[in-house]
Amino acid sequence: MDRALSDSLASQLRSAFPEGAFTQVDVLGYGDDPDVEPEETAIRAFVDRAGHPATTFEDDEDVIQGFADANSEAITRLHRDRQLPGIAWIQLIPDTPDRRTPGAVLWGFPSMFFGMRPDVTDAVPGFASVHTRLGPTDLATVDALITAGIATSRAEVLRWAIGRIRENPAYAQIQARAREASKLKDQL
Repeated sequence: MDRALSDSLASQLRSAFPEGAFTQVDVLGYGDDPDVEPEETAIRAFVDRAGHPATTFEDDEDVIQGFADANSEAITRLHRDRQLPGIAWIQLIPDTPDRRTPGAVLWGFPSMFFGMRPDVTDAVPGFASVHTRLGPTDLATVDALITAGIATSRAEVLRWAIGRIRENPAYAQIQARAREASKLKDQL
């Protein structure tokens, strides 16, 4: 990602909050983090602990909740008013030196995540949200389909792939096996 653009986006996020609110702001492009999809930009900001300990899960909860309470108007403006319109999502993480290390595991503790990418099926009756984790090879395949213009998001790629399975003549056999298994299960 272009350094000037990255610095500008980080500065815009920092300017929405009191000075010193974040110890580090990382602007992420595709390839910087597995959760960033092709053509997306995201932000991960590390919330200053303001003297709060970093020993327990509850300590992290206190930091995030305190930040959310103190900055609710700024968070609402960023999220609702889309003050950073080119940003797919923003993640706020209670800071520790280990979490700022490149390649750090950034789950298993409280954080705040907003600005989820929209999906064409959002609010469409009858659609279910499905969350999955993909390994590097599968993720590269999905992202290649996006880059090739087959779909515009990972969710759309998965819908496209499921559609191709339904078009396959062997799918009728799979449906028949599923019905048989269901009948056997009901008989037990």
